[in-house]
Amino acid sequence: MAEEAEPRGERHEYRMEELARLAGITVRTLRFYRERKLIPPPRREGRIAWYDDQHLARLRTITALLERGHTLNGIAELAEAFDHGRDVGELLGVDTPTEETPVRLTPEELADYFAGDVTPENLAAAMDLGYLGTDGEEIVHISRRLLDVSSALVREGIPLAEVLRAGREVRAHTEAMADLFAGLILRHAPEEAVRRLRPLARSVVDAELSLAMDRRLRTPD
Repeated sequence: MAEEAEPRGERHEYRMEELARLAGITVRTLRFYRERKLIPPPRREGRIAWYDDQHLARLRTITALLERGHTLNGIAELAEAFDHGRDVGELLGVDTPTEETPVRLTPEELADYFAGDVTPENLAAAMDLGYLGTDGEEIVHISRRLLDVSSALVREGIPLAEVLRAGREVRAHTEAMADLFAGLILRHAPEEAVRRLRPLARSVVDAELSLAMDRRLRTPD
């Protein structure tokens, strides 16, 4: 008979048999995943190993990624990237206002957004850019708009690695434009006007990009 889940404080902890049952796998499979370091080590209490809800979430993620065609080696590399990713607090900050809407994703939801293209290299590049952060077993994308646009580009056949490389170049140009407009406003208006006037700066950039794309389409290389 399987052990019953025991609540410990605000989280639940499980014996091995109970964890395997909840995850829909065998104890033998659980031991295999632990030996392959696909899940973190359990908490030890004497000879008893206690697993918690994060172990359960990781096991369910492994199952979902296997169903999507990922290999165990690939999942191990992804898990390592998740474990060494930037914390969501570092990604979003606490006092920095933003007009962007962050999006919380499970690893399998991220895999669905970029089917076949969620590699450890691409994940590391997205985290390095500051697009992604981790919060326990969840991933946080810093911007709904960037997530939707990048996934749309991938669906059109553009490799995610190329999208991320373009994002890095765009970041450099937009940082320069932000400096230009912030400096312009600060030279001629009070500091608090920067936030109020930022939509005007965004409109200028959007219009100029639209015109530049028009010129590019008229005179392709």
